[in-house]
Amino acid sequence: MNELYPLKFDPIMHYRLWGGTKLKDLFGKPSTTDTAAESWELSAVKDNVSIVSNGSLAGTSLQQLLNDNAKALLGVSVVERFGEEFPILIKFIDAKKDLSIQLHPNDELAKSRHNSFGKTEMWYIMDTDPGANLIIGFNKDVTKEEYTESLENDTLLDLLNYVPVTEGDTFFINTGKIHAIGAGVVLAEIQQTSDLTYRIFDFNRKDAHGNLRELHTDLALDAIDYEQKDDFKVNYPTTKDTANTMVDCPYFKTNFMDLTGDLEQNVTNRDSFTIYMCVNGAAEISNDWGSTSIKKGETVLLAASSTLINIITEGAKLLEVTI
Repeated sequence: MNELYPLKFDPIMHYRLWGGTKLKDLFGKPSTTDTAAESWELSAVKDNVSIVSNGSLAGTSLQQLLNDNAKALLGVSVVERFGEEFPILIKFIDAKKDLSIQLHPNDELAKSRHNSFGKTEMWYIMDTDPGANLIIGFNKDVTKEEYTESLENDTLLDLLNYVPVTEGDTFFINTGKIHAIGAGVVLAEIQQTSDLTYRIFDFNRKDAHGNLRELHTDLALDAIDYEQKDDFKVNYPTTKDTANTMVDCPYFKTNFMDLTGDLEQNVTNRDSFTIYMCVNGAAEISNDWGSTSIKKGETVLLAASSTLINIITEGAKLLEVTI
């Protein structure tokens, strides 16, 4: 087994018509245009596999690490549940413009239709412009017939729930829930490993070639949760210098850590990899085999075979992700 010191990866940049410059301006991501929409920090999605950027394993793909060290990297219980595949995808997103209105199918639909995982996700808001909001769910219970009629009459927006946001707000987006990130929002996203999205409305925008983007109207009909639900805003404790539970779902567990000083954790019995996303400040993170620095907008992966994790900091806010 390789010595699995704390691993950082090259960002995988994705450009969309709704992207902007904040991933570069705020986090120093290697953007080449003014439409940088997503920085994939940790990915095993086909054709978008992360590459180690630090230490002796630099240049090694995440897939190769899994091929060589799956149980040591992921944890025995994680391999038993998900196989030798990395089960989550980590991103930072900059929405300069409104994203399309969309939803994600559950595991059963995704498997039968696309031989894929579904896509359950969570968002942590890192930066907002004044008046920024999200669309999450409906503003009333809607029937499938009402929904279809709204598409035909171009009145879907009248049925949707708008949520104002500010830094630190956190949202859990379960499968089937209609949602969209609004203009002026930068966020951290944690999700199942899947790039499966059903786009249902895109504000009638056209791309550089004058074409409307593809919609998935028929596929979405049986995937949508038509009930109005107030189950998406995550209220979490913010006690300093400890791990505060934000989300604990079958696909990932996320804690919020507001550290004012150093922290040592014994993780011998965790039996899961650990990811830290830095959402403010900076820290040095070490395990049994080495250490690396992390600052706002960066991500680090620690293997399940780690027994101790030390975080040295004068101030950092971290999202700690495990399974």
